[in-house]
Amino acid sequence: LLALTATAQAEEEQHPDLNDQHHEGMIYVGRMKEDEATGELMRVGFEKDNDVRYIFGTGFDSHHKAQEEWDLHLEHFGEFADHDLADRANRLKHEKNVREYLKKKRHGDIRKDGPKPFGHVDTHALDGGVTPPKYVEVEPFFLDVVPVTNAEYSKFVRSTAYETEAEKYGWSFVLSSFVRRPELLEEADIDPEAENWVAIHGAYWQMPEGPGSSYKGREQHPVVHVSHRDAAEYCTWVGKRLPGEKEYEGAARAGYWHSENRTLYAWGDDDSVNTAIKHMNFWQGDFPWNNTVDDGWKGTSPVKHYPPNEFGFYDMAGNVWEWMRGGKNKARIVRGASYVDSTDGHINHAATLGARSTIHGTTSTGNVGFRCAKSPKRKAEYHWVYHDEEVHGELRVEDEYRASEHASPEKGWEDMFDWGDDDEYGLYVEEDNDPDFDGYVTEVTEDEDGNKQTRKKRKVKKERTRVSTEL
Repeated sequence: LLALTATAQAEEEQHPDLNDQHHEGMIYVGRMKEDEATGELMRVGFEKDNDVRYIFGTGFDSHHKAQEEWDLHLEHFGEFADHDLADRANRLKHEKNVREYLKKKRHGDIRKDGPKPFGHVDTHALDGGVTPPKYVEVEPFFLDVVPVTNAEYSKFVRSTAYETEAEKYGWSFVLSSFVRRPELLEEADIDPEAENWVAIHGAYWQMPEGPGSSYKGREQHPVVHVSHRDAAEYCTWVGKRLPGEKEYEGAARAGYWHSENRTLYAWGDDDSVNTAIKHMNFWQGDFPWNNTVDDGWKGTSPVKHYPPNEFGFYDMAGNVWEWMRGGKNKARIVRGASYVDSTDGHINHAATLGARSTIHGTTSTGNVGFRCAKSPKRKAEYHWVYHDEEVHGELRVEDEYRASEHASPEKGWEDMFDWGDDDEYGLYVEEDNDPDFDGYVTEVTEDEDGNKQTRKKRKVKKERTRVSTEL
């Protein structure tokens, strides 16, 4: 089709005013400017460069090397250290630095000289964030203020009779210390990649800890035990979509986007427990059997229990991991960390603003939820599509009179384009009050020798495409 199309300049049409676009329960993230007359902050329209530009990736830097050194010390001299000191020293000798050694111990070794899978990124050993950090640009978007709750997901299920993948498979992952019936724990299979998570038959979003449990009383907690598809289906139902991870992190950092003001957490760089328990839901104590509950919650917490960030978003770190769009089904991206993580990474992931992980798209577990995003409305763009008689054959009389509706197409020509609704797609460039007008116009051109050439063409709505590493 690309060989058969030629782009013409779109009609002068204004983009819808971004300042007039509002969605309940969502916050706009995009470039702002101060209005000269009123002094108010206004959204920059699509007529200008309105992308958000910020440093994307892990927030750990030199002042967190002490934590890495201590982690390395535990690897060698802690409870599970190897007994062959000479062998340990020999291994460490060949490592370039502490961070690389920890990464291999936690996430396995990736051959640097071999091919890497599509979408692979290097990640930090503590929070799983992308490393090294880099500047990225993100188009304006709207994002839900809070993760989708049990109450909201319940409306979706009642309205559509939707069955989650946990219900179809008959089981879901539950943290071992949360299982209420000992016999279920004895019979359960263990996740080979996370030994503290067990597959409990009968666990799903309405029974988060398996048979005998209920989400009642937790209606305003994030919905969990939903797979990537379960989350995407809900977002589609409400006319939204899953966010990209660059969108998510841009919203999580809430304007603290550059080297001079970038922080590890929404409240700053203080990773002490006494400070963190005022701002997010994370694990305190010995994992997984002893949670001291200093923050007041053993598992998930209500979505507006902790204060929002500077933009007004809640739970952008801690409480539950959140599904992102993109990735591959065997390695879907989740962001934000959860209640089983810690501030500094000594338990599972470090729950920073850069926290990132990947899990299989069909996975459902008690610490993964989601929220939805939405793109602002933009003006429709059109281009001319030419009819190539050498490829498609000469237009018949029937084709020129709406062959897509009244006759069979000529060599698949009409099948390549969706006529759609006249008013919605605006396919007819002239004579649109003529019932027999089919959208084709004749273009007359003259070559260098003065010979006139004619071609049939019609204007169609250009499909909006997004070039993104997140898809």
